[in-house]
Amino acid sequence: MELNKLTAHQLKDLIAKKEVKVEEVTKAYIDRVKSIDDKTGAFLYLAEEEAINHSKLLDEKISKNENLNALSGIPVGIKDNISVTGMQNTCASKILLGYKSPYDAHVIEKIKKADGIIIGKLNMDEFAMGSSTENSAFKLARNPWNLETVPGGSSGGSAAAVAACEAPLSLGTDTGGSVRQPASLCGVVGLKPTYGRVSRSGVVAFGSTLDQVGTFGKDVEDCALLTQCIAGMDSKDFTTADIPVDNYKDSLQKDLKGKKIGIPKEFFKEGLDDGVRKAVEEAIKVLEENGAEVKPCSLPLAEYGLSAYYVIACAEASSNLARFDGIRYGHRTKDPKDSIDIYFKSRSEGFGDEVKRRIMLGTYVLSAGYYDAYYKKALKVRNLIKQDFQRVFKEFDAIVSPTSPTTAFKIGERKEDILAMYLSDIYTVPVNVAGVPAISVPCGFSNGLPVGLQIIGDYFKEDTLFNVAYSYEQSTKWHNMLADL
Repeated sequence: MELNKLTAHQLKDLIAKKEVKVEEVTKAYIDRVKSIDDKTGAFLYLAEEEAINHSKLLDEKISKNENLNALSGIPVGIKDNISVTGMQNTCASKILLGYKSPYDAHVIEKIKKADGIIIGKLNMDEFAMGSSTENSAFKLARNPWNLETVPGGSSGGSAAAVAACEAPLSLGTDTGGSVRQPASLCGVVGLKPTYGRVSRSGVVAFGSTLDQVGTFGKDVEDCALLTQCIAGMDSKDFTTADIPVDNYKDSLQKDLKGKKIGIPKEFFKEGLDDGVRKAVEEAIKVLEENGAEVKPCSLPLAEYGLSAYYVIACAEASSNLARFDGIRYGHRTKDPKDSIDIYFKSRSEGFGDEVKRRIMLGTYVLSAGYYDAYYKKALKVRNLIKQDFQRVFKEFDAIVSPTSPTTAFKIGERKEDILAMYLSDIYTVPVNVAGVPAISVPCGFSNGLPVGLQIIGDYFKEDTLFNVAYSYEQSTKWHNMLADL
C-alpha cells in the first residue's frame, strides 16, 4: 500500500482502525519529499524531527485507546507565510531569511488541536505576490504534471505538494486567486472561504481586506475536512464573523435537485483557452445531469475587478510591508551610515522586483493628489462589484466559471510580461474583491495539463460549494488522476 497516494480521509480511517501507525504515515510523506522535492521545489522547510516526535505521541494516545481528534495524525503542509512556533516564516523573501516564528497562527493552533501533523513549510511567491511561484527568493517550484511549467501562485508550493503526493493536505493563502489558481493548474481541490470565515491571526499580511487562508486536498472531502478544522471566530482577528460553522461533511451529497447555478457570460469571453472552455462546458452538463437548474447570468462589473484589485492590494501591501525595515527582525544591511541608510538599503536588498513594484504602486495610489483618483475610486468600484454578486445570489445558489483562462504556462513565459501574468487571475480576483467563497475542482485536461472548474458561492455558504463540488467530482474521474513523478 502506497500511503502517500491515499486521500486524507482514507488515511484517517486506517489510523482510526489501527491498521497503520501515525508514524508510518508521516515517514511515508517525509520519504516522498526527500525523494522528489528536488524536482517539484514545493518545500522550503521539512519539519522531519518535529513531525516524527508528534507522530510518536499520537501513536501512544492510540495505544492507550484515547480518542483522536478530527485530523487523526494526518500530515499538513503549511505555506511559508503562516506562523508555526519554532519554524521559519520567510514568506519566500530574503528580507525574512533566518526568522523563526515565536508563536502559532490561529489556524495552526486549530490544526494541532485537531491532531494534525505539521510536516513543513511550503514554497510561494514572495509575500504572496505572484501567479506562478517564480517570485520565490529561494528556489523555483514546478508543476508535477509537467516540470517545465509553473504550479501557479502564489500558493504554488501548497498545490504542488498535494499534486505530487508530498502532503495529503496543505494550507495556502488567497488574496486574488492564490489558492484556486494553483489548485486548477496542479489538478487538485482548493477552497477560498468567505472573507471572515477563517482567522488571519498569525498570517503575514499582504492585502488585509482581501487575504484569506484557504485549503488544498486531493478531493472535495479532504478539503472539507481541513476547512472544518480551521474555520470559526477568533478573538485575535476582529474581521472573523460570529457565524456558526456548518458541518461540511453533511454537505457532501451528490444530489443537486433544487439548486440553481448561474453561468456568467463575462467569464466566457475572448482570452479563454479553447481546451479550458470545452472542459468547463462539459462540467456544466454534468451538473445539469445531477439535477441542477443551469441558467445564464451576468456580472457586468466583474471586468473591473482586476483594476480595482491591484489598486487596493498594492495600497494595503505598501502599508503592511512598511514593518520590514531591517531594524527589529529579518535582513539588515551591512555597515549602514545611519537609520535612514538601514531602512533604504535593507529593503532594497531584501525585497524582490515584484514586491518592490507593488509597494511603489501602492505608495503612489495612496499619495496626496492621487488618493481620491485611484484608491478611493477603487473602493467604490469594489462596493459595486459586491452588489453585483449580491444581486445574482438572490436568484442563484452558485456561479460556475473557469478558474483560470489557461492551463499551466511554461516557466519564464510570462516573467517579463507583467500584464499577461496579472491576467492569469482574471476569473478569481472578483471573488476576493467581493469577499465571497469559491472552490476550484479538477474538471479535465487540455494539452495534457489539468483544467479547474471554479464554483462561487454566497457569503458563508461554503456548504453549498462543497455540495456542488462533491456532486460534480463523484460523477467524474479527474480527482483520481495522479501526476506521474
